[in-house]
Amino acid sequence: MQSYTIGQAARLLGVSPDTARRWADAGRVPTHRDEGGKRLIDGADLAAFSVELAKGGTGEEEVSTTSVRNAFPGIVTAIKLGDVAAQVEIQAGPHRLVSLLTREAVEELGLEVGMEATARVKSTNVHIDRV
Repeated sequence: MQSYTIGQAARLLGVSPDTARRWADAGRVPTHRDEGGKRLIDGADLAAFSVELAKGGTGEEEVSTTSVRNAFPGIVTAIKLGDVAAQVEIQAGPHRLVSLLTREAVEELGLEVGMEATARVKSTNVHIDRV
């Protein structure tokens, strides 16, 4: 049977690795350790848990879904705040992406230099998702 790491399970469930780790720590999804000590989740357990989540929700913030397919996960390297607008720079591997958005959006996302974020590009628009 296939097993999944906490990170892989988080991606499949659409949550952060920290959230998946908290669920495992709380016993909501059973885990075991491999010979190297890495925590794993059996595929059947993960499948059952994902069905449970779909039926009852996570009890946490809703995970947003998007039609924007070009995702550039990276780190926030700069934020310039104006009275109304803001400029956010993300370094995603070798790519530097800059997005202009409202100051309110930056504040609602809680964006700060040094945190992970994902720039999503659709046509000429760059969307920022907090990780």
